Amino acid sequence: MSAILQGGVASTALSPFKTTDSNKLVTAPSRSSLSVRSRSDWSKSFGSRLIARRSQPPLIPNAVATKKTDNAESSTSSKSGHELLLFEALQEGLEEEMDRDPHVCVMGEDVGHYGGSYKVTKGLADKFGDLRVLDTPICENAFTGMGIGAAMTGLRPVIEGMNMGFLLLAFNQISNNCGMLHYTSGGQFTIPVVIRGPGGVGRQLGAEHSQRLESYFQSIPGIQMVACSTPYNAKGLMKAAIRSENPVILFEHVLLYNLKESIPDEEYICNLEEAEMVRPGEHITILTYSRMRYHVMQAAKTLVNKGYDPEVIDIRSLKPFDLYTIGNSVKKTHRVLIVEECMRTGGIGASLTAAINENFHDYLDAPVMCLSSQDVPTPYAGTLEEWTVVQPAQIVTAVEQLCQ
Repeated sequence: MSAILQGGVASTALSPFKTTDSNKLVTAPSRSSLSVRSRSDWSKSFGSRLIARRSQPPLIPNAVATKKTDNAESSTSSKSGHELLLFEALQEGLEEEMDRDPHVCVMGEDVGHYGGSYKVTKGLADKFGDLRVLDTPICENAFTGMGIGAAMTGLRPVIEGMNMGFLLLAFNQISNNCGMLHYTSGGQFTIPVVIRGPGGVGRQLGAEHSQRLESYFQSIPGIQMVACSTPYNAKGLMKAAIRSENPVILFEHVLLYNLKESIPDEEYICNLEEAEMVRPGEHITILTYSRMRYHVMQAAKTLVNKGYDPEVIDIRSLKPFDLYTIGNSVKKTHRVLIVEECMRTGGIGASLTAAINENFHDYLDAPVMCLSSQDVPTPYAGTLEEWTVVQPAQIVTAVEQLCQ
């Protein structure tokens, strides 16, 4: 691996997230009953629309408000393209970046000739060799620490966790090293590392293999988090994460790997800090990400038949939030429903609720409501597992409550 070390280390800036160009797409399909959470002490005067709305956008401290400077985001249907499953799109994006930059390398358990537990690295070892596609022992803290050290020397490692739950063994390396070394070195080191792998509630994988680690990692300073939900944005986010000078955690859902979609033949990347407008609407803003995008779109069909017009946004960037896109939607609809697979206590929905209330309180006509997974270990039994995760029928009920 020393043969591909990069000589110097740059960057004296001590913090900012760097963005990349953006493209995106929309999709829909997927399943069907659970827990509703709303802000408890809500002023009674909030029942009717606030008359006095701020004429200027509120100050948004510590948030990315990336404006869409280019609305010419062409849909893939109008261009020539090729169909890929989501895991194939991740593989294609990774392979393209390894072709483009010899400093990109992959490490993790069974990522080599086996091709990874979900075949995201299939064929890469044969093409790039065992030094750039490195099979590691079953020791997450060791190979994660090795990847972070490699990033300090100028490489761009992509670290695969065979299951995201296993990365809890590397929490010290991710929090104390990956997220903080740029700051604690006085800007002498950048850590351009991507940490990725499958997570979320699968189909009877049991409690330990059904972890949602977004809530664990969101409080670590210096780390970006994104969640892919379609083959299109999976490839675009993978490429953008590899090119970023910041450490990025890419969350992939175990049940989405076999989604199929046509993606462009032309090269593209997605903005790491930008949400995706999945369905424009007027009555309510529904914020979601990853697998829940499909539960929301399934519920949206029912809601449209009942006369509602929901606006659906896939937030994609879990840290930092795209409060520009979210804020514009809130100012239009004045009602917000958050749907997540993360846990109810301390999850992404809790942080997003706080951000919306802090920045867009005056634009709300009802309390922000959040549908989350129950605070219980995920059961192995299939029927019980379903009951712990938000289902489309609950989303329909929540929208009806908020729009009364």
